[in-house]
Amino acid sequence: METVSQRDKSLFENLFVLEVANNHNGNIEKGLKIIQDHGQVCRQNNVKAAIKLQFRKMDSFVHPDFKGNKITDQKALNYINKTEKKTLTKKNYQILVNKIRAMGCIPMSTPFDEESVDLCVEFDFPIIKIASSDMNDWPLIEKIASTRRPVIVSSGGASEKDLDDIVSFFKKRDIPLCVNHCVSLYPSEDHQLHLDQIDYLKNRYPANVIGLSTHEYHDWSNSMMISYGKGARSWERHIDIEWENEFSPKYNSFPHQVDEWFKAFHKAKEMCGGVSHQRREITKDETKYLDALVRGIFLRCDLDEGTIINHENFNKYFYLAIPLVKGQLSCREIFDGETLMVGLKKNQPLMISDVNGVFAENSALRKKILDRGL
Repeated sequence: METVSQRDKSLFENLFVLEVANNHNGNIEKGLKIIQDHGQVCRQNNVKAAIKLQFRKMDSFVHPDFKGNKITDQKALNYINKTEKKTLTKKNYQILVNKIRAMGCIPMSTPFDEESVDLCVEFDFPIIKIASSDMNDWPLIEKIASTRRPVIVSSGGASEKDLDDIVSFFKKRDIPLCVNHCVSLYPSEDHQLHLDQIDYLKNRYPANVIGLSTHEYHDWSNSMMISYGKGARSWERHIDIEWENEFSPKYNSFPHQVDEWFKAFHKAKEMCGGVSHQRREITKDETKYLDALVRGIFLRCDLDEGTIINHENFNKYFYLAIPLVKGQLSCREIFDGETLMVGLKKNQPLMISDVNGVFAENSALRKKILDRGL
């Protein structure tokens, strides 16, 4: 893979990360079906999407003394057993990676140990993810940075110093880093989302793309609309499919829900306009509508040919009213010594052809005045 730098952070822009995690349950057929169904939704919605796996080198990830039900803490035992049972072989992971690419998606992974980082490189993943739980795992972070691949990190329960340290670390190495706002509650209730943290992250790290890794489950539209409006430009959700009566946690998203999520993105993008770094382009229809509301200049009294018009006598000679007609001068024009070329009567509109000066001489201004109004 070619060396990247901060200029390559555009890879994160409007990127969706679909987290398979261990939802394949160690079943290669289910893993392929998850990728197939969600990849099809990505195609139908024309979005840039990555499908993310989780890698652990189980031979070394769990200490030998704690394997095989040798631990009394039930929560830890469940985590170890679940992870062991759901880990695929390298050959099967390769099959999933090939399927991800075949569906037109970006393959990526969250590696939880150094050997798994090597597997990410072997599979030539363009992006690597750092989990919230590994925000302070500096041996792992340094290993990931050594690959010089773009990185996404979830902020989870990280402190401000944790965030500052990791952003500074990747900045010094000129490696693109996307920072995801994340609440590490599975599932998350709406009142726990803290979407204002997107504002905080954007203000504190303006050089980084800011994203949202989310686990709420009540709908798949509101957080997208709000987060896009706040400036998030990368999103992550856990994905799953219905499979042989298997239980799926509430924070997982099924294909029809991901479809709703993508459609909310397109609607948010449409409504926000997608231009935040400069003034938007004003459409002709909008200009035409506003021009119809502009007040035109009418004569307050009869005026003779040769009358000089300036700021001092304008209110004496003229008044403003609607409607504005094509070719009529308006409240937008400034008078500074223009001469009336014809005699006019009270209540007549002052037309561009009635005066000399910049209005008549500037072709672009003249055309604009002639085209606006009723």
